[in-house]
Amino acid sequence: MEILWVLMAAIMMGAVLGPFLLRRRGGIRQVTPGSPDAADPAEYGFALQEELDIRMPGPDRDLLDVLDVVQQSQSWKAASQLLAGTEVHGEVRWQRVQAFAGAASLELQQRPGGVSEQPGGQWLRVWRAEAPKDAGGAAVHAEFLVQQAWRSSTSGTDEFRIILEEAKEACAQAALLSPGDPVPYIIELSIARGLAYPREEFEQLWLKILDRSPAHMGAHLAAVHYWCEKWHGSRDLAYNFAEAAAARAPKGSLLSALPLFAVYEHLPEVNLVRGFYQSEVVTKAVEGALFAVHSARPDDPMLAHVRHLLILFLVRSERWAEAMHQLVHVDGHVGALPWTLSSDPAADYAVYRALAVGGYEANGGSPATLPH
Repeated sequence: MEILWVLMAAIMMGAVLGPFLLRRRGGIRQVTPGSPDAADPAEYGFALQEELDIRMPGPDRDLLDVLDVVQQSQSWKAASQLLAGTEVHGEVRWQRVQAFAGAASLELQQRPGGVSEQPGGQWLRVWRAEAPKDAGGAAVHAEFLVQQAWRSSTSGTDEFRIILEEAKEACAQAALLSPGDPVPYIIELSIARGLAYPREEFEQLWLKILDRSPAHMGAHLAAVHYWCEKWHGSRDLAYNFAEAAAARAPKGSLLSALPLFAVYEHLPEVNLVRGFYQSEVVTKAVEGALFAVHSARPDDPMLAHVRHLLILFLVRSERWAEAMHQLVHVDGHVGALPWTLSSDPAADYAVYRALAVGGYEANGGSPATLPH
């Protein structure tokens, strides 16, 4: 019986890792680190693994500068000024609210506080105390509570529900302070998933977002989670939601890439079908995402999100040159799906990057042939 289990395990590992370690044509061989035959991502100008920024999917120099000021000075005022000057209905405001909340949450995790030490993220508490009518601070606080619930407690527990109920109240306060702002309602989408809103209540929340920013990509990404099979919907409901959004997407919108995120949310934990990533469903979603990337504005703040997910699918589909093209545009930042679900996002990203480089070179590619 033990031999049977060993054989089954070997078959499963081979099915999962086989496509990455050996290509049907040309071949990708595993070699020891430092071998003359080893593909070197550094030759393409890619960042070292330890230099990868896990905070954001792409560059936002203004945000990074303000984050540095806030964390060094422990003063909230620069963050308030940045959010006050950020367009309310756009994607950037949502990303910056997430970033400030994430920074405060990470500080608290690193420095929970004690008898002789203040807890991390104190600047956010002071922000709320000193400027209770600041809409930006209210939104960051609501998102902070949501992140705390998902990071520090277990879904379904009393602690989890209590934190999310507090976050729900914080969202309501933030919405009152900025009536036309979709961000408080986008934050509530994660609360709806955690507290299992009935579908009618969720759809009422969704309508509030559509009234304010109907093509908001970040909002649609958050909503897909609710409709997924592992939460409160099904594969079909998630696919239908994503495909309907893609069908009504305005010209240049990244919503055409939404079906790829729905497919990602329903990937099998163990894939034993060799051609799964060449299947019609996956191929159609990948092509839709590539179309969205090619059609979007180069400065679209959600573009990096789509490129990062494309890297995973293109590598698994053995479309090495296309994967390399996406890497050229996003390398240096890894704060996006699928890497953020890992305990070490930089390491996961680096593995896929190395596979892309290896596959690209095994099929005749080189730094000289890769357009930038």
